[in-house]
Amino acid sequence: MIRIAAAIAATGVLLAGCAPTEGEDRFVSEAPMASVTGDPVNCLNTAMVRQSRVHDDRTIDFEVGSRTYRNTLGPGCGGLGFEKSFTYRTSINRLCSGEIIYVLRTIGGQLDRGAACSLGEFVPIEYVDRDIDTMRH
Repeated sequence: MIRIAAAIAATGVLLAGCAPTEGEDRFVSEAPMASVTGDPVNCLNTAMVRQSRVHDDRTIDFEVGSRTYRNTLGPGCGGLGFEKSFTYRTSINRLCSGEIIYVLRTIGGQLDRGAACSLGEFVPIEYVDRDIDTMRH
């Protein structure tokens, strides 16, 4: 698995969305295009996370110091892309692959936990700049 991740990182693969698995509808992520910059990590120190950006039901980017890590949730997380927020509980000050997050939704002015979803690996990325003038030609 680590060899595969290293090979992917070495080839400069772009991350835009998830490929569908058999029997699954095609999913196109709303996350900005990004290139992989290193091997995935299993955990992030929660004290170091400056910001998280929810892009859709499957994709969250975490800013940790000067790096950005993309987490792709396998089957998706119903309502996450709409609400754009989530919550979690950890006693070890680390957010790890396989841990459960909950969609944080507002119902009648009150915050409520929604769907429970499992995190994937944290893949270090850099956003790909798109030159609008080049795209028009």
